[in-house]
Amino acid sequence: MGSVTTPSADRRATVSLFHRLRTAEGQADPFPFYAELRGRGDVSPAPWGGHLVTGFGTCDRILRSPAWLEPDSNWRERQGERTRWSAPSSREISRTLPALNPPEHTRVRRSAGNFGRSTIEQLSGRVSEVADRLVDTLHDRLRAGEADFIDLVSEELPVATIGDWLGLPSADWPRLRELTHEQVFTQELLPNAAQLARSDVAMAELRSYVMAVVRERRARPGEDPVSRWIATWDELEPDDRDKADDMVYSLTLFVLLAALDTTATLLSMMTYLLVEDPDRWGRLAAEPDLVPGFVEEALRYDPPIHVISRVAAQDCVLEGVEVHEGEMVHLMVGAAHRDPARFTDPDSFDPRRNPTHIAFSGGIHHCLGAPLARLEAQALLRAMITRLPRLTLVRRPEWASRRVAFRRLMNLDLALS
Repeated sequence: MGSVTTPSADRRATVSLFHRLRTAEGQADPFPFYAELRGRGDVSPAPWGGHLVTGFGTCDRILRSPAWLEPDSNWRERQGERTRWSAPSSREISRTLPALNPPEHTRVRRSAGNFGRSTIEQLSGRVSEVADRLVDTLHDRLRAGEADFIDLVSEELPVATIGDWLGLPSADWPRLRELTHEQVFTQELLPNAAQLARSDVAMAELRSYVMAVVRERRARPGEDPVSRWIATWDELEPDDRDKADDMVYSLTLFVLLAALDTTATLLSMMTYLLVEDPDRWGRLAAEPDLVPGFVEEALRYDPPIHVISRVAAQDCVLEGVEVHEGEMVHLMVGAAHRDPARFTDPDSFDPRRNPTHIAFSGGIHHCLGAPLARLEAQALLRAMITRLPRLTLVRRPEWASRRVAFRRLMNLDLALS
């Protein structure tokens, strides 16, 4: 692990860098700032405490190692009151699967089942059908002029997929989309008080909605996942129905949050990359076998989540830097994905690259919904290149402001070439 050193990087310079990262310029293209940060070494001090990790190899090892834990509910409680970790939305999210550590994580993940081959095969036809319908609607709108791809397609496909799978009324889907976008601030890198307040309100409404779904499925069980989770948790907690229902609530909430905001961002970014360079559309249309590679390269090039946080299970030395038990490290995924020590010509987009990336995290916390996100992205990409003439970008899109971990395109205005 190397010799122990004391970090000497200028914390004020890092503060300045993150300030610039939150400007319109930084939101549109954070990668020059990441390169500057990466130039300070694989591990550098964060001005607010803890450390920033930018090297791909180091990030990958942390994600796979049991020596690094999720900031779970116990860790958050130890941070004390009047911190971001004590916010109601933070405490609520700490009970969902991605924020759990073993052995509880193992128990809950097994109860959830998985998006294995049989589930993906079950969903494949529905995803392709919805993708085709949305692309046809987009085409009709484009014949009359420009159209916003995000509004018509990338926001619609994830909620139609997961909403139908969970058996949620389609009339509820627009509000669920809004709430998942609002709650994400509690998972951001440095949320301010106003953002946390928005997350708190959204999370409270989500809890009310999802608990109502759980109660309704308990009263009238069906063949849907929520009903199956109720049966599973009744067996795991036979003497405590309230706890069983609460665990089903947490699972259902997790699936909603994981399936909507980040998947919509993947679909938007993937399409932006497709239309940004005129040659990419023609190349992909001529070689449709490149579709899976295009999706994986989009996940590397500009992933839906740019920061993943972990805490040290014990004192250690990380790339020559002392890290104490309970101290947090922020894995700068967006920076790691452009690490020249890992990727040749990392700033170029190459659908033949077939990269190993950490867009879906890694280790025991590798994203449960990764196969579904890939299914949606590939189905949509195939529908676009086979059912549409080449599209062009009307104007540069705008990005959601003051986000670092969860980048989000706010519009993607397209027209027929």
